Amino acid sequence: MMAPVWSRPEAERAGTELLVMLHGYGSSEEKLLPLFGVLPPNVTGVALRGHFDVGGSFGWFLLDPLLAPDVSEVLDSAARVFAWLDPVLAAGDFRGVSLLGFSQGMALATTLLRLRPHGFRAAVGLSGFVLKHELLALSDEPDAAVPFFWGRDVRDGFIHPGAVQYTAAWLQAHTLLTARTYPGMGHRIGRDELRDVGIFLARYLAR
Repeated sequence: MMAPVWSRPEAERAGTELLVMLHGYGSSEEKLLPLFGVLPPNVTGVALRGHFDVGGSFGWFLLDPLLAPDVSEVLDSAARVFAWLDPVLAAGDFRGVSLLGFSQGMALATTLLRLRPHGFRAAVGLSGFVLKHELLALSDEPDAAVPFFWGRDVRDGFIHPGAVQYTAAWLQAHTLLTARTYPGMGHRIGRDELRDVGIFLARYLAR
């Protein structure tokens, strides 16, 4: 159930960069549509819907209070995204593909990045986390160094402190990290953060 929403019509996508956008738990693809407004002209955004039913909203896997979900559910969601994405890329319309995830969507985005460390040009993680799991760690490649933007509010109470600590360490070790904090933003996407995401994408996805 990807239910993709695109930032531009199909006839205008050829030759652009693709940005795959993943929402948070108990949300939907519609929550990410404001990000379309900050995409550089050469970037096409597509917001996907998670398959996991959350009482009328959606997620990617069952939410665990300590942010340590069943890894099989995470890998299942990753496989579903790849199954949607691979034919899109095979059509040859896009120059490259990048990732963006909010909250639980950041956990999935970084999992996709770990499974295909050389498959993405850049990634953005907003108010989210990286999953700590031995199986996922086996695929980590220190030399991948994908440009990564990590934005958050340091007082965001939705993300467990242990998860924040692991996320910071993993991103520093495995990506070319740009980290920004936004006091008072809370667990959402703020205006200043939107601006900085646009700047980051323009820098790393320039023609």
